[in-house]
Amino acid sequence: MQDHESVPYTLPEMDDESRIARATALREKLAQRRTCRFFSDAPIPREVVEQAILAAGGAPNGANHQPWHFAVVSTPEKKRAIREAAEREERQFYGEDGDKAKAGKEWLDALAPIGTDASKPFLETAPYLIVVFAQRKGGIEEDARTQNYYVSESVGIAVGMMLTTLHEAGLATLTHTPSPMGFLRELCGRPEHEKPLMVVVVGQPSPDATVPTYALKKKPLEKISTWL
Repeated sequence: MQDHESVPYTLPEMDDESRIARATALREKLAQRRTCRFFSDAPIPREVVEQAILAAGGAPNGANHQPWHFAVVSTPEKKRAIREAAEREERQFYGEDGDKAKAGKEWLDALAPIGTDASKPFLETAPYLIVVFAQRKGGIEEDARTQNYYVSESVGIAVGMMLTTLHEAGLATLTHTPSPMGFLRELCGRPEHEKPLMVVVVGQPSPDATVPTYALKKKPLEKISTWL
């Protein structure tokens, strides 16, 4: 590598048996995570959300520009505005306004086993919505000019780490991606060079929460990996 300022990096020593045990335990815990569409309005500590965002902020990313911003929405008025705007887009997506659905038949057929439609009450019920923005420009100083790199990849990894932290804290989550979602930029007061990527809904599941049986079907290791 080229010369650069650096500090030592070490990890705790661990034998192979311990590594396997810890990896297995975490995998089993993460296997319990489900996308939840039925949330309680019970409050949760703000500090939990803060720690999850800090975890996301430590994700690997292009040139360490950290090209993300997380707008946390908790006021009833703002959550209602997001729900109303999202449902307008969703009605067009599903064709529930009487017009032809923006989603093609194949896409709608793929969604059918999950049971989703244009109604998104969780956007108003859950205590927190984390609106994730990808910063196309800005750099580490966020000057709105410096080019950022591998933005989608970086933000995707960050969201994964955030979801893992929230699951570890015993909270339910949902990633919601209305299309188009430019309204999120305006409602959250974010600049033009930031692209809204998703809304992460956070809270406790309602007492009657369920998940689709179809969602429990996961591909086995031999179908999702190739060893060369």
